[in-house]
Amino acid sequence: MNDYLSSCLERYPPLVICENDIKCACDLIANSFRSECKLLICGNGGSASDSGHIAGELLKSFCTKRKVDETVRKALGNDVADNLQGALPAISLPDMVAINSAYANDCNPQYCFAQLTYGLGKSKDTLLCISTSGNAKNVILAAIVAKAKNMNVVGLTGATGGMLAQHCDVCIKAPESETFKVQELHLPIYHTLCLMLEQIFFG
Repeated sequence: MNDYLSSCLERYPPLVICENDIKCACDLIANSFRSECKLLICGNGGSASDSGHIAGELLKSFCTKRKVDETVRKALGNDVADNLQGALPAISLPDMVAINSAYANDCNPQYCFAQLTYGLGKSKDTLLCISTSGNAKNVILAAIVAKAKNMNVVGLTGATGGMLAQHCDVCIKAPESETFKVQELHLPIYHTLCLMLEQIFFG
């Protein structure tokens, strides 16, 4: 697991200051999965795309072959099980287009992610909030709801952490301030998180 993190830090030296926070975020998310809970992910624009990207890496094999649980294999039979891969439960909230557009049309759109967190989240789940500035209002509102529901909150932001940081159990602050530069560092951070989680559960 630490090999993935070490490799990331070698390739992206500015992220050395994020090392401990990446480890802590991995631990929080892993504990949710161990408790048969899930990961919710939210963000806007490029961060919305990142949300779907992260969910995709977790819901199927990433870099390690993932076998289907043997109990499930016996219930399904080999023909079906051989075409499935081990998965970690992750939901990208921005990708829920129908409910997001309905809520934005009928209610205050700033509360879309908060509503989905309220409806889908439960105690011991983790919410991963992505905001390059750390000040996206709809993401902060989702974090507030998550804490009220006894969920873990992980932030992925730029250098300051913004207002979001105060609502997080751990906040990974990419050491840049310009949006595109922050996003360039978010990719190796969340790829490393996904690799670490895959190693824990399927390595």
